[in-house]
Amino acid sequence: MNELFGGIEAGGTKFVCGVGTGSGDLRSEIRFPTTTPEETLGRAIDFLRHQQQEHGRLTAVGIGSFGPVDLELGRITSTPKPGWRDVDVASAVSDSLGLPVAFDTDVNAAALGEHRWGAARGLDSFVYVTVGTGIGGGGMVGGRLLHGLVHPEMGHMLVPHDREADPFDGSCPFHGNCLEGLASGPAIEKRWGRAAEDLAADHPAWELEARYLALMAMNLVAVLSPQRILLGGGVMQQRQLFAAVRRQLRDLLAGYVLSPALVDEVDSYVVPPALGAQAGLLGALALAQQ
Repeated sequence: MNELFGGIEAGGTKFVCGVGTGSGDLRSEIRFPTTTPEETLGRAIDFLRHQQQEHGRLTAVGIGSFGPVDLELGRITSTPKPGWRDVDVASAVSDSLGLPVAFDTDVNAAALGEHRWGAARGLDSFVYVTVGTGIGGGGMVGGRLLHGLVHPEMGHMLVPHDREADPFDGSCPFHGNCLEGLASGPAIEKRWGRAAEDLAADHPAWELEARYLALMAMNLVAVLSPQRILLGGGVMQQRQLFAAVRRQLRDLLAGYVLSPALVDEVDSYVVPPALGAQAGLLGALALAQQ
């Protein structure tokens, strides 16, 4: 493929921009903090404009954005991120560069990247969930990215909250003790008084965290029946979580869903993303290619 594409992973904490054709051919990449819309989008546009001068005209740009978003209008909507509510991301990039823009959620973009080049290759039904500053989920059903009334908000599903075992009220400004309010990085820090990365591997936080993620996985199995669940994000750098989530998921299923993937092959059912920290950027390039 001779065409060159641009990608923007528009995160609430940082933006990652790059140009290339995909995994194995990423010509240039830049990361910078998410500040004001004007400054942040300006840096992204300037980077892509410079890359066009150096490498040649881009065919299209893909944007995977934090949300919630309006997919039709290409804008961020009811985000708690100060200053970013109702920001028209897609038009800002498209109008400035004179290029077509593909726009989706950051997690759907990462899912698309994993489907094309990573841990979901060959599957037509899977879910990608990132657990970090927030919790978000995207994925595919029948080979198509998940869309609907708006887009999935898997981080805001309600999960059982045993207040005797976990008296923490939750940290979500919208829903309190939804999944994100109980199991995101900020929730862990607020509950235990220390950032997730500062907690020892045998800290009781991790068994509780695994419980909430297993409840989420149980809901996904029951509702979407995905062929695989990918768990990424900063919190999942605690690799001991994977074994605990798999064990608790198997216990929660209680032998009801009779699939070898959930019994004998669960180690390859709940897995980390193969593209690691590049899943979002590569997914944005995949969006542009579509």
